[in-house]
Order: sequence, then C-alpha cells, then structure tokens
Amino acid sequence: MKRIVQGGAATAVAVSALAVAHVLRRMGSRVLWPARADEYRDEDFGLLHRDRSAVVHATDGVPLAIREHGPADAAVTVVFVHGFCNDMTSYHFQRRDLPALWGDRARLVFYDQRGHGESGVPTAANCTVAQLGADLAAVLEARAPRGPVVVIGHSLGGMAVLAAAAAHRQLFRQRVAGIALICTTAAGMTAGGIGQLLPNPALDGFRLAVRLAPALVQAGRTTARHVITPLLHVSSFHGQVSPTLSRFTTMMIDRTPVSTIVKFLQAIEVHDESAALPALAGVPAVVIGGGHDRVIPFKNSELLAGEIPEAELVRLDGGAHMPHLQFPDAVNAALDRLFARAVPAAGERTASGG
Repeated sequence: MKRIVQGGAATAVAVSALAVAHVLRRMGSRVLWPARADEYRDEDFGLLHRDRSAVVHATDGVPLAIREHGPADAAVTVVFVHGFCNDMTSYHFQRRDLPALWGDRARLVFYDQRGHGESGVPTAANCTVAQLGADLAAVLEARAPRGPVVVIGHSLGGMAVLAAAAAHRQLFRQRVAGIALICTTAAGMTAGGIGQLLPNPALDGFRLAVRLAPALVQAGRTTARHVITPLLHVSSFHGQVSPTLSRFTTMMIDRTPVSTIVKFLQAIEVHDESAALPALAGVPAVVIGGGHDRVIPFKNSELLAGEIPEAELVRLDGGAHMPHLQFPDAVNAALDRLFARAVPAAGERTASGG
C-alpha cells in the first residue's frame, strides 16, 4: 500500500510539472541558451556570503538569516526582500554595484525569507504573506531601529513589503523614505500569467504528494530535472542569457525545499494586499516590470503603479521575471533614481520627528 501511495505521489509530481511546462511553452516565452558569450563566466557570486552576518527571530521564533554591508551609522538603511524560491543572493548585482553609487550614505541589509536560503523552516500555518510582512517589520526593528529606510521587494518579496505597509502604517509613514516593487502585484495572482495555474488539480495532486511522501518528491526534483529546468529558464529570463547566470539562478531555485514551495502556494494564490496602497501615499516609489514576465505580467505592474501616487513605472521590454539579474544596470539605475528621491524625503521625515 505504501508503494502505491508513493507511486501516486511521484505521478502527481510528474503530471504537475508536465502540465505547467506545456502551458509555459504555449505562452511563448523563449530563452536563447547558451548565449553567444558568457560575460559572467568569472563572476564572484559568493560576494554576499562574505558580508557581516546576523540572525533576527521572527514573531513566531523562526530565525531569519541576515547579511549587511555598509556603515552602521549610514544616513539611510536599504532593505532587500527576495522572491519565491529565491534567496538573498538573487540581489547579487545590487550588492555588487550599488555601494559604488551610494557610498557611505547607505547601509544595505539582505535577508532570506522564512523557509528559504539559510533561514529557518516555518510551519505551514505561518507561511502566509501577512507573516512575511511581520518578518520584514521584525528585521527593520532589529537591524534598523532608527533612521529612514528604503525597502526593495521582488515578487513574493514585494507582496511582503505591501503586507508590512498594511499592518504597520505608522512605521511606513514615519520611517520609510522610499519603496521599490519589482515584478510583483498587490492582488490577482490567479488572474494572469503562471498564477492562473495555482487553482489547478495537478497542483492539488502535487500538494498531496508532498504531504504523503515529501522525501520522494524532493528526490524527484533531480530525476525530473529535464522537465523542471525549462520552467526555471522560461519564467526567469527571456532572450540571450549567460550560461553561468542561468546555472546560478537554477541552483538557487533548486535549493528551495519542496515543502516550502507547497506551503506558500496557497498563500500566493489568495493574497490581497490592496489595503496597503493608501499607506504608501507620499512615499517615493518605483515599480519595475518585465515585458516578458510570464509569472506576474507587466499589466500588474501598471495597475500597481497607478495606485501609488509617487511611483515611477519602469518597463524593461526584454525582461522576464528576474530583471534584477538579467538587466542589473537598468534596475540599478532605477533604484539609484529612487534613492536620490528618497534621501530628501528621509530628511523631511527626520525633521518632522519620524
């Protein structure tokens, strides 16, 4: 009987992966790999892991792994919140390049979201977008208890930023001097893109498989790599991609436990952070989206920017869901413009007692 259950679990995984792959191929996103030249062949993707480390405990006790760069007394603290199935190293190029632009004016804080990277494993009940917002608030309280902050969120990380804004309005009103939202949405994940697949019988089978035989499903990621890898390429990048960058991204996603993926699927499906948008009035913002993003289509970025009065909308025509990795110069330029707007805003908040 046990073997029958395990066999059914493996079948559910295969069916789920194949169903998603088929839909993605029909959506027409295309990655040209290998690229003509590998500009990142000698890139040091371990840069972030040599920064100062710390641990912050969330409200439910889950330890969150932190890395920091820059002076503790910097004028502004910039906090980076990564996306689903990523970790803090997804911001490699921001960590590499932004210190040269901002110098000692900024301290950069990166952390792994719960269940991702080096952070702790949460219970399923605490894998919600609201809890991710509480985690961000805990990081701010512990690592940036005073002074202005700029918050940058990608995908699920952007949802966490919006959840924090909804639940901690005074904090955002008094101390958040700028906000960047990359390839994210306030609501409607199941209305377009890959999000349409979330309320899907195949994924329901995948969730059941993880509950019944998690070790088998985790091992199945290796044997089914020929099915899963195209999904990772299609959703992350579009057009010419460095093979080294592609491998770096694939390995980062592969490190995410299957249990984490399943625990957050429903949270992403039902999330609605629209209540946060009024809390962002008057806050300098930039909303960045990819023209070929099949996970969260660019129309979501347009809708989001339309609800934030101070938002600059940036469309990266060649970008997919990971533009901060594929087009770091364009993303960093947008973040630099945000920082230039945020620094005066930070002064105004400090002068007003924020």
